[in-house]
Amino acid sequence: MPTTPPYPGARAPDRRRDVDAAGLRIAVWEWGDAAAPPLLLAHGGFDFARTFEVFAPLLADGGWRVVSWDQRGHGDSEHAALYNWDADARDALAVLDTIGRDPIPFVGHSKGGSVLMHLADACPHRVSRLVNIDGLPSRQRAPDVAEHERSKLLASELAGWLDHRRQAAGKERKPAATLDELARRRGRMNPRLSIEWLRHLAAIGARRDPDGFRWKLDPTMRFGGFGPWRPEWALQRLPAIAVPMLGFLASVSEPMGWDTTEEILAPHRPANAVFHTVPDTGHFLHIERPREIAEPVLRFLAS
Repeated sequence: MPTTPPYPGARAPDRRRDVDAAGLRIAVWEWGDAAAPPLLLAHGGFDFARTFEVFAPLLADGGWRVVSWDQRGHGDSEHAALYNWDADARDALAVLDTIGRDPIPFVGHSKGGSVLMHLADACPHRVSRLVNIDGLPSRQRAPDVAEHERSKLLASELAGWLDHRRQAAGKERKPAATLDELARRRGRMNPRLSIEWLRHLAAIGARRDPDGFRWKLDPTMRFGGFGPWRPEWALQRLPAIAVPMLGFLASVSEPMGWDTTEEILAPHRPANAVFHTVPDTGHFLHIERPREIAEPVLRFLAS
């Protein structure tokens, strides 16, 4: 691979290891002193752990052992036969189990924030504080689904995934002739990120094949393919989150964003939750404004 172009503040992880999640190899990355108190950090969909290369070192320099991982099908983790929300939560639990049994803070961006909210709801004894970075559920993307329809959805979701998997077998993502081309493609989905950051991301998140560069992502994954799951279900469970919670919301709509607002969340806000809308910022708040997000997170974790 070509030399990774530097980006101000970016720092490669201090450690790399693998975790066996029910037979699937999950790549785990860590920043900070191995003896420091740990926190769990989850990336968003179609991303990878090293997209935290500016944000995670800021948390590590604040005295934390930051443990993140490439979700199944992403980055250096293995690809899976099927993808769904519960499997992602089980993978997160497998990583968490390698850290210890005491409750620790969870921090997640986008889909990672929602998966960790799901895990916090399922295992409240394993989380001490919860930070969600623009991964709070919205009611805008899909109609509500009645309780009695969920069992039907399970079958239809699995059948749909299997059909998609068969159709996508053998497919590859379109290669790019150069890392710069790959970076500019991602820029169409992340229009507010600088080309320098996108080049850095491409250098650490792509692999070089004989016909060009590709992101290290399972080509069978698709948007909205994390079912059976609906944002409304997470929204209904939100009030049950009992630990202190800090949420950040983007103020600029982007293709990868969820367009959740404080007004949508207001009827469902947990008693110990505080939500902030960050002005003039898109979905990737921790990349656009790493210090402005890391500082309140560190204060929240220390309070």
